[in-house]
Amino acid sequence: MAQTLIEYKNVNVYQESQLVLQNVNFRIEEGEFAYIIGKVGSGKSSLLKTIYGELPVKEGEAQVLEYEMHKMRRSHLPDLRKKLGIIFQDFQLLTDRTVEQNLRFVLKATGWKNKVDIDQRISEVLELVGMSTKGYKMPSELSGGEQQRIVIARAILNNPKLILADEPTGNLDVETGKAIAELLQQICKSGSTVLMITHNMNLLEQYPGRQFKCVDHQFIEVAPAGSKDNSTEELD
Repeated sequence: MAQTLIEYKNVNVYQESQLVLQNVNFRIEEGEFAYIIGKVGSGKSSLLKTIYGELPVKEGEAQVLEYEMHKMRRSHLPDLRKKLGIIFQDFQLLTDRTVEQNLRFVLKATGWKNKVDIDQRISEVLELVGMSTKGYKMPSELSGGEQQRIVIARAILNNPKLILADEPTGNLDVETGKAIAELLQQICKSGSTVLMITHNMNLLEQYPGRQFKCVDHQFIEVAPAGSKDNSTEELD
């Protein structure tokens, strides 16, 4: 039986004092690939932030990797985040360090101490994302697609069960975005669950997964592309 990695029960999501999503109920299990869609400002990123603890869960019950987010103390967040992989649209790489130094920083911060093990893991993840020859480069020397591949490499360093991706293709051209989506699906097939925010409706058809939509302060599961029940509403 697949392990439940995320379970929300009657959760209200707030951005500061503003209610953005009401009565959120959903479950994500091990091995799933799922999308969150919806218009700009509909609450997608706010929901994702409650999953990794950037926003508190004030109302309802939420479990992420067996952590009770509605009871979570900020002092316990680092333990949760060590078990997550987070991919941001704006990369958030350390611009004063090389690719390898960016990855080394994360491994040391999450408890890795043996230099041989660290070097081997960096080599493994760079190979996996197709960037094995770019370790010496500075982020500014890489294209947007290459930087996003490094962000994915950073996210999978500690073999997380759960990867959260906030618009990972949003700043990329169409072909590069497809390559990133394909890479994330490959990572999912190798054992990590992926929950991804996207505005790119073409990706949902080419790289299928469960679909959740933020609309009118609600969070609902919608039918896959091609289904009679699927909403074809244009996203902003």
